[in-house]
Amino acid sequence: MSRRRAGRSEGGRIPVQQLLNNIQQTDSYSNSAWPEHDVWPEADAVADDFFWESTNWWEPEESDRQPPPEVPTAPARRAKRGGAHRLPAPPAALKGRAAIVAMAAGAAVVATGQMFGNSDVKPAQTADYQAVGQARTIALPDAAPPAQGDDSPQLLDAKGPVDIGQFSDLLHNGAEYAQELAEQEAAKLRPLFTKFASGTFTSGYGARWGTLHPGVDVAAPIGTPIYAVEDGTVIDAGPAAGFGMWVRVRGDDGTVTVYGHINTALVSVGEHVLAGDEIATVGNRGESTGPHCHFEVWLNGTNRIDPIPWLATRGISLGPERD
Repeated sequence: MSRRRAGRSEGGRIPVQQLLNNIQQTDSYSNSAWPEHDVWPEADAVADDFFWESTNWWEPEESDRQPPPEVPTAPARRAKRGGAHRLPAPPAALKGRAAIVAMAAGAAVVATGQMFGNSDVKPAQTADYQAVGQARTIALPDAAPPAQGDDSPQLLDAKGPVDIGQFSDLLHNGAEYAQELAEQEAAKLRPLFTKFASGTFTSGYGARWGTLHPGVDVAAPIGTPIYAVEDGTVIDAGPAAGFGMWVRVRGDDGTVTVYGHINTALVSVGEHVLAGDEIATVGNRGESTGPHCHFEVWLNGTNRIDPIPWLATRGISLGPERD
């Protein structure tokens, strides 16, 4: 037995210096066995602070041990199933048609039995008819069930067409609202001022035949439309001395415009008109030498002024004066 093995069997501690001396002596024995009478000194003689524990051999702790590396394996392939193919379920419409066909067949059987005077229905026919009733109940769950004790074929409850009369008020209100919107949009596009009549400018403001001609004349055929020059309210519409008939409109700024010698008045007193609205037609009534429209402007409702400059400031021209 070698010294190391002897030390392990003894279970004692070996001083470092003694261990070195023993190693040097080992070389002189030339691989001979250790003498039996030569034993290790006692463990109590400690010559140095460093020693070995003969029994405390190091072993890795549980936390220091590492698990063996995992070997990657190829994933297992799923076995292909057999070539079983499922047929798609029939659509709901086909079920309903089948139920209706079954109902018709049952009804035909019952009608045939009644035609030939057979009051007793065979068991097979009764079973078929019951199956038809069940099929109708399944295919049409919302339909009303047949009355108890009634063996005749039942018809489905069909609602009549919807009466659109209940929507007449809504349609009427919608039409009126749409018309109001259209009128509002059209009013936005209307001009603020308009020429009162189309025709030939024949006479202006000033002295004529020794008297004051307080307006302008535009000759035109009888019935030619006469339009309101500006927005305002009608204050006169009817007969007038010297003019035969006239229409007077008070504007929003207080200015009064006069349209004389008219043939017909198309507005009434108190009516609100907009620039461009037709208010009368050209005539030849009163003290007139021919069909024309006599137009005057009264500032503040009383002061008569020359209409030419007043119309010009509003973008209206009568053109050159002609006889």
